[in-house]
Amino acid sequence: MAKAVKKQALGRGLSALLKDPENDIKSVTDKNADKVVGSIVEIDIESIEINPFQPRSNFNEESLQELATSIRQLGVIQPITVRKSDFNKYQLISGERRLRASKMAGLKTIPAFIRIANDHESLTMALVENIQRHDLDPIEIALSYQRLMEEIQLTQEQMSERVGKKRSTIANYLRLLKLDPVIQTGIRDGFISMGHGRAIINIEDQDAQAEIYQEIVSKNLSVRETEALVKKYQEGVRSKPSSKTKTQATADEEKLEKIRKYFGPKADVKISSNGKGKITIPFKSEADFNRILNLITGE
Repeated sequence: MAKAVKKQALGRGLSALLKDPENDIKSVTDKNADKVVGSIVEIDIESIEINPFQPRSNFNEESLQELATSIRQLGVIQPITVRKSDFNKYQLISGERRLRASKMAGLKTIPAFIRIANDHESLTMALVENIQRHDLDPIEIALSYQRLMEEIQLTQEQMSERVGKKRSTIANYLRLLKLDPVIQTGIRDGFISMGHGRAIINIEDQDAQAEIYQEIVSKNLSVRETEALVKKYQEGVRSKPSSKTKTQATADEEKLEKIRKYFGPKADVKISSNGKGKITIPFKSEADFNRILNLITGE
């Protein structure tokens, strides 16, 4: 306990140092920077702005209230991490949940690790630390991976090394972003699991994805039942005629209509799947036969 009190006192002393305009630390080479960077410092909550790179967007209100109650009783056990953005101004790198709960608990200051980092470093630290430390939902994790790959130009292999996850795990998360947005929301809200999503993603048609999603939710299907449903759908698709066959059938109807207009309403055309076929032109009299013959020969 005495050790914790000592840290608190040290933090308050460094906080006063940071509020002194003559000691405005902007880089690691500035005077007294070594005393602040990496240390636990008590800083004003109102001087902290939320990190625009924060991947977490959903915060459970009940869980926040429980954390706020714990903070009122025990204080903030794990300091947040911030980067200095201006004089007595900080930007959150990680710990938004603790920051929100501290505000709910009525705290005026909060213990923080202070880092001096540019936006590129801040984005990397925020995403990597949040992926590793927080219980993000699968879609938030997937978005974090995607953002790291796009904005910091990381490959899946480099991402694997950075966050300590298998490349296949990262690939599975990223595939979730190909799901229909409604289904992504369902995963974020807990209506279905990541396992359900991984089964649905095997269907390319998003309308079909949505139908299967509705059936999963309405019938409360398990992941295994969902996989069976997807397999059944895929087998049904494979057994249906191809779009090329449908197009050919439509074309045959058009041709048949032209033939009937020319030779008579009872003329018929039959075409097999290999393209072969026959034309049947019935006639009701010798005169009708001669009429058809003249149409064919042009005489």
